[in-house]
Amino acid sequence: MSVTEICRAAAEASAHVKQLTTAQKDQVLLDMAAAVERHRDSIIKANEQDIEAARAAGVTPTLIDRLTLTESRMAGLVKAIHTVASLADPVGEVVKGWTRPNGLLVEQVREPLGVVAVIYEARPNVTAEVAALCLKTGNCAVLRGSSMATATNAAIMAALAEAVSEHDEVPAAAVQLVSDPSRDAAMELMRAKGYVDLLVPRGGPELIASVEQNATVPTVIDGAGNCHTYIDGSADLDIATAVTINAKTSRPSVCNAMETLLVHEDLAETWLPGVLGLLAEAGVEIRGDETVQRVWPKAVAATEEDWGTEYLRLVLAVKVVPDADGAIAHIRRWGTSNAEGIVAKDIDVARRFTREVDSGSVFVNTSTRYSDGGEFGYGVEIGVSTQKLHVRGPMGLDALTTVKNVVWGSGQTRTI
Repeated sequence: MSVTEICRAAAEASAHVKQLTTAQKDQVLLDMAAAVERHRDSIIKANEQDIEAARAAGVTPTLIDRLTLTESRMAGLVKAIHTVASLADPVGEVVKGWTRPNGLLVEQVREPLGVVAVIYEARPNVTAEVAALCLKTGNCAVLRGSSMATATNAAIMAALAEAVSEHDEVPAAAVQLVSDPSRDAAMELMRAKGYVDLLVPRGGPELIASVEQNATVPTVIDGAGNCHTYIDGSADLDIATAVTINAKTSRPSVCNAMETLLVHEDLAETWLPGVLGLLAEAGVEIRGDETVQRVWPKAVAATEEDWGTEYLRLVLAVKVVPDADGAIAHIRRWGTSNAEGIVAKDIDVARRFTREVDSGSVFVNTSTRYSDGGEFGYGVEIGVSTQKLHVRGPMGLDALTTVKNVVWGSGQTRTI
């Protein structure tokens, strides 16, 4: 089928999927998890084929890491589907209600968006995670992965489709994979107006720019993660060290990894050299301003470009600032509204940082690596929104619903 035909089928199926009960949806999810577990070996074999082809094509280590499904990541994928099944169903939830003076009862009730499409690069885990989130919220999913993960995505989708086929009440079009990885197919999906209710792009700057320029369907941008951590002069230095090391080195290829470390000038001579030494031992290349180069001579001189770069590898930009105002100003100039952090014992400084920093997630005395739907209790996420409408930050189940106003009366009629 063409992309438009896939989207049309999803739109038709959405009327049935939205009517599924919570019990029905949860059972399909549990069967999906079982199918992924059952086909684990074939999925990993397909993933190995994709990895081999990607290496032969000279793909960067960062993308190879995102592409790779290890045994532990496969286990995490199965667990994530189980977690989504265990979460409360938002569909039908009365967000709030009130009674008007004329006796009308107004309720805001959550319901599915309809058809959710995702264009994503490298990460094959997205195939199963988005399918689970969409089904739980009564939405149909249209998934378009990159050519890099063609075999893996197909293997995962085969397992999911097998599970769906066991349930007569669930249309086959509830979860579909666009097998055409071409740019034309992506453009067709971006322009499937009337069929797609939400499009989420998860990829690099080129994909995001293309969606922003060409999409005619509603979008939520899963943008870049140029994340910062500011170490205030009041910081507990043991916490500061642990948070800094974790934020940069635990998994540098993901969007919630720290890319710039901002340090209060009072700590430049004392704490900073030690933590830079630990980072260097972990293989991190330091790119710093003049003060950083003076206290840590091994640092490479940071350029203007470094402050705006999402490295996604073991490279860290480091800048010494006079105070929290300097850190906030730097983040305002270079941040991407993904995840920002502060380490401080001074509660007034911490609160001001959380108020003034414009970001979907702000972390106090902990690592930006926690900017994740699973860590927030959402099970998994469909992406991390770096915009303000209709959702911001990691997007879980609620982000895949809209609100309908339901008004209950007892015969009232309007006279004016």
